[in-house]
Amino acid sequence: MTKIKEVMTHNPITSQIPGSRVDVIKLMVTHNLTGIPIVKKDGGELVGMITRNDIFTKPDEDQLAIIMKKNPETLSPEDSVDYAAAKILETNTTHIPIVEDKQLVGILTPTDLLHEVEKRGGSYNVEDVAISPCVPIFQDSPLRVALATFRASNVNALPALDENGRLSGILTDRDIFNKSLINGSSTITAMGIASDEDEWSWEGLKGVMKMWFEISKVELPSVPVRDIMISRPTTVFSKTAVVEAARIMRRNDFGQLPVVDSKDVLVGMLYDTDIISVLVG
Repeated sequence: MTKIKEVMTHNPITSQIPGSRVDVIKLMVTHNLTGIPIVKKDGGELVGMITRNDIFTKPDEDQLAIIMKKNPETLSPEDSVDYAAAKILETNTTHIPIVEDKQLVGILTPTDLLHEVEKRGGSYNVEDVAISPCVPIFQDSPLRVALATFRASNVNALPALDENGRLSGILTDRDIFNKSLINGSSTITAMGIASDEDEWSWEGLKGVMKMWFEISKVELPSVPVRDIMISRPTTVFSKTAVVEAARIMRRNDFGQLPVVDSKDVLVGMLYDTDIISVLVG
């Protein structure tokens, strides 16, 4: 049976306490991460875990010790991937630190388990896993409505429907950011980053866009969803093999796929956490 040490990300990027929110944001932007383990400055012992969502929910807090999740769920590198999948589903956790002898040795996310699904999910179709509820939006809705929908539904992607109720595109929070009217210098100031620090690429700042939505640092243009959505998104059917869906997600770095019927009518959304359920007995 495959062990976590065979699929996990080894020697993950970490941040330390004492530390600040800006320390973590820098690491997330530089390394394109959504979650970072927090360790003690002396000794490197794991003390917490912080994700973008933790920062979103406490946008006015600066100290890592307050923002982070203390005593996070951990796993051993010797644990099986099946056990890891069960833990992810049980705890609704997408970033699990891997610890050995109290020392952080890796991190595991649902993405790390997709290749295992490709190897072992041959007898399952998409309809056999728990397809998540989806939150569609009309393609002519203003971006402000889309933003409000993101906030209220706590999702990262909205399937867009045309006037006939057919799937016409998909909108992610990153797509909204790409069309937002933000002044780069004022955003950097709001983030608490001094002008004499390392240069930040504007593309990198987009990696933390949702946080700035939450604290109203963004002005949105008066354009409809259809103007910025991804048209003709990759989809799967209920009868699509889970291994194929896992392969599509892994190769394209997708966290979700719309599920449609034979007439292209949206029936649900398939997330990576849904797919890894096939690894649980």
